[in-house]
Amino acid sequence: MKAVVCTKYGPPDVLKLVEVEKPTPQGKQILIKVHASSINAADWHMMRADMFLVRLMGGGLLRPKDPRTGRDLAGR
Repeated sequence: MKAVVCTKYGPPDVLKLVEVEKPTPQGKQILIKVHASSINAADWHMMRADMFLVRLMGGGLLRPKDPRTGRDLAGR
C-alpha cells in the first residue's frame, strides 16, 4: 500500500510517497480501507518541529520517530 511519510524535519518538500507493508490488525483493532487522507495541524507542527519541546517530548530529536502522516481520514 502507499503512504506519505516524513523521515526528516522541514518544509512540505520532505514528504515522500512510498510503498509500505499493509498492517495486520491485532486484538480489537480493525483495518480500514482509506479513501482520502489529509495533513492536519498536528502533522504539520510535527513535520516542521517548530518547537524544540516537541522533539524532546517524544517526537524524535533529529528526525520524527513516527514517519507516518495523515491522521485525518475517510474510510470505506
